[in-house]
Amino acid sequence: MTQTVVVLGGAYAGVGVAHRLLKHTKPQVPDLKVILVSKNSHFFWNLASVRAIVPGLLKEEQYSLPIEDGFAKYPADSFEFVVGGAEAVDIIEKTVKVSTKSGERLLSYDHLVCATGTRAVNSSVPWKSNGTYEETAAVLSKIQATVKTAKHIVVAGAGATGAEVAAELAFEYGKDKEVILLSGDAEILGGDSLASNVTGELNKLGVQIRKSARVESSRELPDGKTEVLLQDGEKIVTDLYLPTMGMAANTEYLPADLLTDRKFVDIDEFYRAKGTNNVWAAGDIVWKPRGSFVLADKQAAGVAKNIDLALKGKPPVVVKTLPMDVLMVATGRSRGSGRLGPVKVFSIMVYMIKGKTLGIQQLPTYVSGSAF
Repeated sequence: MTQTVVVLGGAYAGVGVAHRLLKHTKPQVPDLKVILVSKNSHFFWNLASVRAIVPGLLKEEQYSLPIEDGFAKYPADSFEFVVGGAEAVDIIEKTVKVSTKSGERLLSYDHLVCATGTRAVNSSVPWKSNGTYEETAAVLSKIQATVKTAKHIVVAGAGATGAEVAAELAFEYGKDKEVILLSGDAEILGGDSLASNVTGELNKLGVQIRKSARVESSRELPDGKTEVLLQDGEKIVTDLYLPTMGMAANTEYLPADLLTDRKFVDIDEFYRAKGTNNVWAAGDIVWKPRGSFVLADKQAAGVAKNIDLALKGKPPVVVKTLPMDVLMVATGRSRGSGRLGPVKVFSIMVYMIKGKTLGIQQLPTYVSGSAF
């Protein structure tokens, strides 16, 4: 009897779980079938989105590759790729309603993996893969064209993404473009211990940092510029407005009792949704303790292991991720700031680990499954 695992989400965690099950569990559980559902037909390496907005630095195939190609090596009866979005989950009937271009589909599962991550509240920016391949490509193309001609750019939100966006722009264009980073808080990075280091790096690049400058709203003007209204009443007119604040969990399709008050999946130590025995979650959708590429990979490995155990009639094991909180911020294409727990690391280390490539060399290995 076929054992079906439906995986929702075609990014770091979802693709990681699907490949691990097919590579390592399928040989021992011959009747296993994995169905991977993704709105985006391509794996979008969103870590590189902060650099991809700068025209000419990256080719599309360096940050976006077709997902289905990477699974072609598996037997046709063991894998199915569905381009679509989850609309509703029935944990009693063990079904997922999926919306596709050709209409609705109802998928039955024995185990369900929720790995749909988070989205940018503002769909005009590419920091997350908010929609289809075509939609993501169009957003990037539009921003690249505007970056090319803009003389004045406002980046709103001074978390890690905002700092990296401002740094990439300032690193490439120097004094040719005025780059302003707005921080709603009194310090960037929410006052993290790295704040002073990253501030120093951004200052060297010429980024103008405005602290305690929280955005109230923005509107496009008739001439194509954007007016940004701050909470104190100040108005800033800019050629390009890039908001990086505001992320929401992609969990609307799940029953409310499976979610935390912040709408992330409420999981136990096995990364199983509380109150269930066959619904699992990994990646930014759990936000534990934060959204992170490294955390998503470790969580995906743990979920795949526990589904493997469940299919073999064995109890789950506690999923272990990182022993400390890690934060690394790339500040352009030559430097960066980071810490391992409370211990700060050298700029050159952050550059080598993250800033040099933003991990794009790993994209083909994720898509093909050789990373797992």
